[in-house]
Amino acid sequence: MKPEKLTKKQKEELEKFGANTWFVESLYKQYEQKSEEVPDQWKNFFGNVENKNIGDSPYSSETTGFLTLPKNIEMPKPGTGDEVKVIAGSAQRILDNMNSSLTIPVATSQRTIAVKLLEENRIIINQHLQKKNEGKVSFTHIISWAILKGISKIASMNNAFTIIDGKPNIIIRKNVNLGLAIDIERKDGTRSLLVPNIKSANKLNFKEFWHAYDDIVVRSRKGTIDPAEFLGTTVTLTNPGTIGTVSSIPRLMIGQGAIIATGAIQYNAEYQAMSSSTISSLGISKVMNITSTYDHRIIQGAESGMFLREINELLLGKDGFYEEIFNLLKIPSRPMQWESDYQPGGFDNGIKTDEIIKQAKVLQLINMYRVRGHLLADLDPLGTRAVYHPELDPSSFNLTVWDLDRHFVTGGFGALKTATLREVINILQKTYCDKIGVEYMHIQNPAEKVWLQSKMEPSKNSPSFDNNIKKNVLKKLIKAELFENFIHTKFIGHKRFSLEGSETLIPVMDKILNQAAEYGIEEIVLGMSHRGRLNVLANIIGKSYEFIFSEFEDNKDPDTIQVSGDVKYHLGATGKYPTSMENR
Repeated sequence: MKPEKLTKKQKEELEKFGANTWFVESLYKQYEQKSEEVPDQWKNFFGNVENKNIGDSPYSSETTGFLTLPKNIEMPKPGTGDEVKVIAGSAQRILDNMNSSLTIPVATSQRTIAVKLLEENRIIINQHLQKKNEGKVSFTHIISWAILKGISKIASMNNAFTIIDGKPNIIIRKNVNLGLAIDIERKDGTRSLLVPNIKSANKLNFKEFWHAYDDIVVRSRKGTIDPAEFLGTTVTLTNPGTIGTVSSIPRLMIGQGAIIATGAIQYNAEYQAMSSSTISSLGISKVMNITSTYDHRIIQGAESGMFLREINELLLGKDGFYEEIFNLLKIPSRPMQWESDYQPGGFDNGIKTDEIIKQAKVLQLINMYRVRGHLLADLDPLGTRAVYHPELDPSSFNLTVWDLDRHFVTGGFGALKTATLREVINILQKTYCDKIGVEYMHIQNPAEKVWLQSKMEPSKNSPSFDNNIKKNVLKKLIKAELFENFIHTKFIGHKRFSLEGSETLIPVMDKILNQAAEYGIEEIVLGMSHRGRLNVLANIIGKSYEFIFSEFEDNKDPDTIQVSGDVKYHLGATGKYPTSMENR
């Protein structure tokens, strides 16, 4: 179809997809040739378009767009050996989009944001999510959330310009359809962008937004995005910083009020050759450039500037920005706060008093984790959020975000003479606040406390297991679980004390018995409570399932040791336990 034959209706249909038109065209071409390979939602969409009788489909690969060039412009000529290729298809559509975007009178605001707080709080968030196997939060997730919060304060950034009955109008939108520029690699290795949007993103909480964001990225790369998700974008975020771009001014598409671009998160060029110790000593933050390119007909420069200021302040913790995220994700700690750096200086009678005090605060923090760390341990299988404890907060000891990469004397903590505050906190949290909680500082014998510390802190209470050990633990857990399930379904109504909920007792006892064998111990006598006794008899002592189940039918083994009451959960047994040493 010739460009001059495009109808007004067809042009309007094309403009609805903006930067995504190339993708729609490529899918339509595939639909015409092999419709069975096109996702169902796009089959339905193209079928509906064809049934509207609006003439030739505007999505046909033959559509070449409507490029208008100024008169008398001198175009470059190819030289000897140059290759010339016609711009067509999706590349032609991108060209058309850029040309149509020139009709929008835009301006751009720019701001440089310190991202130290963003960086540190993201680390805390992802450490928590890693424990729960719940994925990962990116910088862009949090920045996008700040953009949505910023729009709630500067609502004009979400407006749009239109002409109705020949008169200019402002569309004041209630909801934010946040467009995400997603890099797509094609089969031939070339790259392009898709820009779907999250509908009514402003109505989601952070956790919902995070999952919606990841979902739309995954479906975009799989090619299963829905047509409706390309339409109605109000504000777009593009992040060329992921490939190292420091700052960019992208083109604004028709129908949107603003497009936000973020640059690379890095130190300014003049600091990039500095050592990490110098960086931390001077208190230098990485920075990120952010631009707001907006439709100047409906948005003023002051509004765009205030919008970027709002994003800056949010990323520095304004209005409980990080606290809201931490609460939704049930993170049992307080976010790091933006504070002025404090460097000890000056002397008191020849002594660097301030420096000594700061060093002492680190030792106090270590001691408080040893005393109170168990209060934050992740022990509840139902995921109940542990309570924040101020005595375990570095800020309670006047330690700030700027101290994290500075070295301090540890007093032998974790078998280290010195360590950064970050390393100290990491060891403390893994040792006392992970899946094992330890309360031991009440012990009166100092040697016993030191011995426990020497065993727990260097290993972070996280002994490493090879795959064979992990498989054996899983095998023991499965046997314990199957035993309980069988009794529960086969002998309904019989009185027993199940091990359910404490199945880890079986692999733990297996470990103890194996270690005992390594030390030459040949005989062990076990005395235990009712709960789980039957499981231990079967899976540790080696009492046969036949004898155990026959006892449920009141058929007692005459060789079984009979004790008080002779009820099933009192019955004992003797047996030989095959350890791993015997199996080798």
